[in-house]
Parts: sequence; C-alpha cells; structure tokens
Amino acid sequence: MMNSLDWLLAALLGYALGSIPFGLILTRLAGLGDVRAIGSGNIGATNVLRTGNKGLAAATLLLDGVKGFAAVWLAWRLFPDAAGFAALGAVLGHCFPLWLRFKGGKGVATAAGVCFGLALPVGVAYALAWLGALAVFRISSVAGMLAVIAAPVAAGVLGRWELVPVLAAIAVIVIVLHRANIARLMRGEEPRVGAGK
Repeated sequence: MMNSLDWLLAALLGYALGSIPFGLILTRLAGLGDVRAIGSGNIGATNVLRTGNKGLAAATLLLDGVKGFAAVWLAWRLFPDAAGFAALGAVLGHCFPLWLRFKGGKGVATAAGVCFGLALPVGVAYALAWLGALAVFRISSVAGMLAVIAAPVAAGVLGRWELVPVLAAIAVIVIVLHRANIARLMRGEEPRVGAGK
C-alpha cells in the first residue's frame, strides 16, 4: 500500500514540475507573445527558437531540463523507490500540461533532465547522442528521437535494467509526439536547425 502511494505521489510531483511551461512563460515575459501561435505550436525550445531569440531558446532548453532533473532529484529524497514514476510524470507533465489543455512540448529536453537525475552515465549518453545527431543531421527532431532511443539502450548496457522500462516508455511518448516530424522527414521536408525561423 505504501509503495503504491509513493508511486502516485512521485508521479504527481513529477507531473506538477514537468508541466511548468517555461517556453510560454519566457516568451511572454520577453514581449514575444504566445509561442503557441507560431511554428509547431509547441512550448519547447525548438519552437521558441523560431521567435529568432536564441538566448530565450537556450534558457527554455535549460529550464525544461532542470525541471525534469528536479522532479527526479526530489523523488529520490522523498520517495526513493519511486523516482522512475517521477521521471515519467515529469515528461507527461511537459507534454500534456493540464493548465494548457494538455498541449505542451515534445519532451526531449525534459527527458534529458530526468535521465541525468536517474543515472549520470545515462544522462551523458543521452546528451552525447543528442548533440552528435544534431551535429551530423542538423535536424532537431532526429536528434531528439535518437537521444530518447539511446537512453534505455545505455541503461541496459550499463546494467541498470530497472531504468529500462521507464526510459523505454518515455522514448515511446516522445517518438509518438514526433509523428508529424517523421512524416515530414519521409517527404524530405523537415527543416534543419539554422535554416530559418
């Protein structure tokens, strides 16, 4: 019974932190309006970059990662056996925030944060996969999808099998949310980073 309650509380903690819409908050504070009205309509860093403000996009990327890390970090201390539920909750909160009618971002930066929170080597593998793919392909969606795939693989290679199910679930969520990007990739229409707003 206690474990079930811990799992629920950890998931709710993660969801609450993950659903803080930093991209929306920062663009409004900067006088750039509602980021949901441009590009993909998402609240993540890639769409914030479409405002032309690279600093704001970088801040969104960092803060979206920090909220994922914070969710797991707090869960380790409050519900040590339920940190994975906090990780999953954080990504779900970012992607489906209650206060934005369940329309948020695609979870790539928040997933990075939870990976670092769950296990530093997995976070490093995530970051290397993300940065390496971005350098090679110059396509944000490809980098994000390859990174979330790399995370459960890295956890398995490192012998952290207890992390594989939650990381695999996060990967599925992120990839499903990229289905429009996948369709554009297949048509050769997916924009490259730096190619324009």
